[in-house]
Amino acid sequence: MKDFAGKIAVITGGGTGMGRELARQLVADGCNVAMCDVSAEAMAETKRLCEAEKLPQGLRVTAHVADVSIEDQLRRFRDELIAEQATDRIHLLFNNAGIGGGGSLFTNTREQWERTFNIDWGGVYLGVRTFLPMLVKADEAHIINTSSVNGFWASVGMGVSHTAYSAAKFAVKGFTEALITDLRLNAPHVKCSVVMPGHIGTSIVSNTRKVLSGSEADGFTANDILQARQRLKGRGIDTTALSDEDVQKVVLDRARAFRDDAPTTAAEAAKIILDGVKAGQWRILVGKDAHKLDERVRQAPEQAYTEEFYQGIVKEIDWRIG
Repeated sequence: MKDFAGKIAVITGGGTGMGRELARQLVADGCNVAMCDVSAEAMAETKRLCEAEKLPQGLRVTAHVADVSIEDQLRRFRDELIAEQATDRIHLLFNNAGIGGGGSLFTNTREQWERTFNIDWGGVYLGVRTFLPMLVKADEAHIINTSSVNGFWASVGMGVSHTAYSAAKFAVKGFTEALITDLRLNAPHVKCSVVMPGHIGTSIVSNTRKVLSGSEADGFTANDILQARQRLKGRGIDTTALSDEDVQKVVLDRARAFRDDAPTTAAEAAKIILDGVKAGQWRILVGKDAHKLDERVRQAPEQAYTEEFYQGIVKEIDWRIG
């Protein structure tokens, strides 16, 4: 797909981060956009930013509240899209929504673990299931599923568990690779890509806490504080002398640093993704850190979870996560 003008794109997680930047850049290319997110307020800002560029006449940007882990909500999103975009087909599906969390089978609750897994993997699976008939009706179409470097390397460091997110992202990667043949046999005009970003400057850290706590507020629950202490301890930070307020400040500072000091911005990531789609790439690595990690894991898979491997990555690419 060399040109997005006149096409219709669906973006999940369009309220912030890469989803917002994908929407902005697609609209700038003349593409109609229908986005969903759990935050109507965040989507309103994305829509405002899109419309600030003075949309071409007839171009549509619509926002729909939906939790991608709940099939009925995705179906409602689809039905609203059909009505508001006046279409029975779409050309691009960006399964982008995601959160972190649920790192440990031991220290996180089952509900936290499954909430993360069901959004990061279930949202991709249900997104494809829900919108595939509309993609098939288009003359050409492309599915873009967001995995992660944690879809081929299940770690963020030696002292921090990362099971739910990594398991989900491995599932996304395998699912998308399997789709290549499934689509080739059954809908050859529909292509697919798996996106594997490294550290991208987004608000995923703070958004994750809000989603897992079920609140839009920035406040911390007692469980948030407990989980934060455990994660900081795993990173070698002694929290015994820190008050709960101190822990909150550390967490918020780290979330801001994750967003603001990342080696790749959300806008840069969106451009890499869209350029990859135009080039027909089925495997889109985003960021120099993603390329370097991919290279190192392939070179020495048996060493990928050792202290030496991790310290080598940190030293080589100044990699700082969370």
